[in-house]
Amino acid sequence: MEFHYHIEGGDFSRAGSASSEVKKILKQLNVDPRVIKRVVVALYEAEVNVVAHAHEGNMTVTLDPGSIEAVVEDKGPGIADIDLAMQEGYSTASPRVREMGFGAGMGLPNIKKNCDRLDIKSVVNAGTTVKMTTFFTG
Repeated sequence: MEFHYHIEGGDFSRAGSASSEVKKILKQLNVDPRVIKRVVVALYEAEVNVVAHAHEGNMTVTLDPGSIEAVVEDKGPGIADIDLAMQEGYSTASPRVREMGFGAGMGLPNIKKNCDRLDIKSVVNAGTTVKMTTFFTG
């Protein structure tokens, strides 16, 4: 099964809506609640990163027996130094984004903690692709 979601940059009123939809689907499929929590945390962080930093993006979630893969692709400024961006507390969020309570520099580290495989590719002034995979049994 595959699901697609569009994410609009700067639209904080809808931030988290795609990850909430995925959560509903996983619950309906009786996926282990611990797996759901991990997947939804990672998806939410990726979704908020698009809203906070990019012009727009797309999330594709693929459910297979034993795994959930999500690919979030955005059109935005890209990440100049992925290793630096992976450090807890590092943030390039604007003052406006920080005033709204986002941009604490925990997004990418939280994604890494909540998935089993993480691959990030980025081109400065073009965009970023984040591929997350979570494995489960049952």
